[in-house]
Amino acid sequence: MSLMIINQRRDQQVVGPARVDGFAKIRGAALYVDDVPAVDALHGATVRTAGAGGTLQEIVFDPAINWSEFVVVTAQDIPGINAIKLLENDQPVLVERAFRHAGEAVVLLAHADPEKLRIALKGVSLVELPNPDPVFDIDDALQARQEIIPGNIYADYLLDRGDVAAGVALADVVIDECFLTPSQEQLYIEPQGMLAHLQADGGILMEGSMQCPYYVLDALVQCLGMDKDHLRVVQSTTGGAFGGKEDYPSVIACHAALLARKAGGRPVKLIYERGEDLRVTPKRHPSRTLIRLGANKAGELQFIDMDFVIDGGAYRTLSPVVLSRGVIHAPGPYKCPHIRIRGRAVATNHPPFGAFRGFGAPQSIFAMEVAMDRLAKKLGMDPVELRKKNLLCTGDLSPTGDVVGKDCFAHAVLDTALEHTHYQQRREEYNAWNAAGHPTRRGIGLATFAHGAGFTGNGELHLASRVSLQALANGHVEILCSNTEMGQGAATTLVQIAAAALGLPMDSVHLAQTDTSRVPNSGPTVASRTCMVVGELIQKAAGQLLQRLRETTGLAQSYDVQGFAAACAGLYAAAGDALVTAHYHPPADMLWDEQTFLGRAYASYAWAAYVAEVEVDMLTLETHVVDFTAVQEVGKAVHPVIVQGQIEGGVAQGIGYALYEDVLWNDRGVMANDRLTNYIIPTSADLGFIQVVLLEGGLGAGPKGAKGVGELPMDGPAPAIVNAIQQALDIDIQQIPVMPEMLLRLTMREGNS
Repeated sequence: MSLMIINQRRDQQVVGPARVDGFAKIRGAALYVDDVPAVDALHGATVRTAGAGGTLQEIVFDPAINWSEFVVVTAQDIPGINAIKLLENDQPVLVERAFRHAGEAVVLLAHADPEKLRIALKGVSLVELPNPDPVFDIDDALQARQEIIPGNIYADYLLDRGDVAAGVALADVVIDECFLTPSQEQLYIEPQGMLAHLQADGGILMEGSMQCPYYVLDALVQCLGMDKDHLRVVQSTTGGAFGGKEDYPSVIACHAALLARKAGGRPVKLIYERGEDLRVTPKRHPSRTLIRLGANKAGELQFIDMDFVIDGGAYRTLSPVVLSRGVIHAPGPYKCPHIRIRGRAVATNHPPFGAFRGFGAPQSIFAMEVAMDRLAKKLGMDPVELRKKNLLCTGDLSPTGDVVGKDCFAHAVLDTALEHTHYQQRREEYNAWNAAGHPTRRGIGLATFAHGAGFTGNGELHLASRVSLQALANGHVEILCSNTEMGQGAATTLVQIAAAALGLPMDSVHLAQTDTSRVPNSGPTVASRTCMVVGELIQKAAGQLLQRLRETTGLAQSYDVQGFAAACAGLYAAAGDALVTAHYHPPADMLWDEQTFLGRAYASYAWAAYVAEVEVDMLTLETHVVDFTAVQEVGKAVHPVIVQGQIEGGVAQGIGYALYEDVLWNDRGVMANDRLTNYIIPTSADLGFIQVVLLEGGLGAGPKGAKGVGELPMDGPAPAIVNAIQQALDIDIQQIPVMPEMLLRLTMREGNS
């Protein structure tokens, strides 16, 4: 299969249609949740637990405050089930007695005056019987001396293929390492927030910042005990999410709805300020990975043995899903006859961790890719040579036992990355620079990896996604789906796919506002599935619409905008409507065993090789990324500008993960550096030059062979950067972020200067 390379030069400009949401945002006309007008609205606020788990004994209201002026909600006001609907009903909407972490919601307050509300928050005291011995460490949780749940295990998965003991016997060189990755905050533009309106018929309209409106709808149904027909969830403009607005909006929506039910018909706006958002909402799962790799003298992998554990926090939320993806991606894009990956998600007294771009894969891929460099060093082999010997090819067995098809570009992305970065030449130049005793050290490192797009295995089948197209009498077409635009460009990409499939200009196609009263459930906006899965459904629906127009109105094979509009008008006259719906059907060869983790896990994998070039100041031990090259095979770049932006954004977050972002916890397990002044993320001055090279193999499961893009860019930056630092300083690094303090300890221990 030949590959097309686009955006291969630094001065090359990629092109694509203008973003359909761009002008409204540039002009300031886009309404984020706090901008949505609400006449006579009340402001909501939350009273939270202080201890890291324990028992609520009493709620004390200051008698000096006139509480009749306030809307006050406690667990006793919940008409339905006091649990947030997700994978398991273990997380309460409001604490009634037992709680598991500091910051759990107990009392909700609302008032028209924000200043009076702030005073009232201080007037509510919680009498708590605290947990005397909270658990915050992964290995402490595994030992289960203090149990939060039985055994402190939310999920325990095993990918076991071959015989690791036999692989150990065949290995001439073995490494045994431990790697740690931290939590990471998504840091979306506008904090979490919801606006609840009580309707005249007793129903509730919920507007807010979210990724998954139907998650919110299901949570409201359970909490309020109401029928879906009396609930309506509408997404307002969402300024970024990255997974952080997948499950937590359900919590805020339930809180806002409960306040609205008692507010006498007045709307309630519940918007978090930044510090509250940072302290209580989910972040990336921290991880601990024990890894053993073995190879023969030729560098051929004989076994991969990993014990991968993530901190799930105080409630299960999405931890099993994150763990599953981490386990599947842990062995990397390598062929190996003997593989054992054990993955566990443990309970601690931290606030729950959740989805964040890549969800699980960045943690396990970090361990595998840094370990590959360690193995190469012990073999006396170049890291590139080791990878080339072991990268998957068509016909090989994947780590999950599936036969690798023609859609395998592991070697192609690596070869392209080496060529574009002049990798071997740079490595030699940097070795010479470092030997010359300059005040800085330079290094170049790489990572090769793949990422599956869409839900794992049978997940897409269970979702049963639907997308509708509504042709209007004027010849315009409206896309009806529940997938959300949250800054990633989905609105433009989906319109572009529909317009291309219908042979219409983009201004004839519109994406309907995400409103559960109008749009079908096309699944959540997660897991790099929007373009690939939902885009393919839009393309199928477009085919259905054209067929219906031809059968009913005689639309010609070749038509212009006016001819299409005339056919739509004719369809309305004949049938009274012009709505078609496409339903998801899995690929015929999609066979996956959820118990053994064997089979075909994803409809499509995207492939990548990332190369990082770094410079370390030996006086301050600050690391600067001076150059970064991201080579990605994406199937088909539907909108190259958006694809490039996705990759650049993911690389920026990955650089932050590797070097800057350090969540600090206080003694109650709550984020201590909960401000943008002390939670440090990279700015444009810290990123260096990011070169994106897109390869198109055209074999993905999406429109014209497209694959998912959004998750993959998060997987590679951290290991590539760490491998570059290790080459520059000749040290071993076990964890990120690689702060100057860590390098000082390591260089002093190794006797380097």
